[in-house]
Amino acid sequence: MDEVGACLDEEIVDEHTFIDIGNPSPAEEDDYVDILLVKETSFGFRKDKSLVLGNWMKCARLDAIAWILKTRNVFGFGCQTAYLSMIYFDRFLSRRAITNEKLWAIRLLAVACLSLAAKMEELKVPALSEFPVDDFNFESKVIQRMELLVLNTLEWKMGSTTPFFFIPYFISKLSIESPPSNKVSQIVELIWVMIRETNTQNHRPSVVAVATAILATMDDRLTRKALELKMKSISQCRYLELEEVISCYNLMQELRLEKCREEADCLKSPDLSPTQMKPLDCSENSSVTSSIASKRKRLNFSNLDEKCGVAEAKRPR
Repeated sequence: MDEVGACLDEEIVDEHTFIDIGNPSPAEEDDYVDILLVKETSFGFRKDKSLVLGNWMKCARLDAIAWILKTRNVFGFGCQTAYLSMIYFDRFLSRRAITNEKLWAIRLLAVACLSLAAKMEELKVPALSEFPVDDFNFESKVIQRMELLVLNTLEWKMGSTTPFFFIPYFISKLSIESPPSNKVSQIVELIWVMIRETNTQNHRPSVVAVATAILATMDDRLTRKALELKMKSISQCRYLELEEVISCYNLMQELRLEKCREEADCLKSPDLSPTQMKPLDCSENSSVTSSIASKRKRLNFSNLDEKCGVAEAKRPR
């Protein structure tokens, strides 16, 4: 998993990190955010306790995140594009099961999701043949068919919001002065750390944005009462559940503290990288995985031509 850590280390805050909506008046900005928050509710972001990924799938998901972040840096995609692709990825896996430890299928799904997200967000989208697939050999037509499968599985609902739509707005509401860029960069990095630990469907993007904005502008530790008062001072927070924000805020705090501890341990042991601190057992518990996967539609890549037009990808020799 060292590649994940390397991708996180390369993350920097630039002009593409947040969504630029020009220079609207405060009233226009409030109205715009209201529209986004209402739109967000239509995507049904909620924690699905029935969706439990086995250890192999967790490892495969981490591999997909590493590839997406690495490819984002290669093409210069915005952060919102990378996050949106993970929303597609997680939504897809909540509806279809990829079994039998087919890592090539996970990579094909990651490529399709990032390509679709780029088409939604980027002005210039690379050709499918330009996407780096490492040791896999996916023809463009195979990726296109996988894109179609993703679109059909997600019912063509692709216009989801991401935290990067909301973070500048909530930061401006919580602080008169903008926080230092290095602090914002650290907080944005926490978002990537968080999606490694939890499904993107567990927290609404606006909830992640509020928690991120609070961490970027306020004291490290806020009481529940202080957090509630801050939220009440922003009218748009009426769309959010206090408990969800507190849960996300606490999670990000824990991840930040854990990251600090890991970095301190690495200073003591230079040969140990942060990503080696928490090894994940990638052996599969077949009984648990089978029972969970059976609740979702299985994705059988051996006969996808007749079902949804996706041919089996060429395996590396």
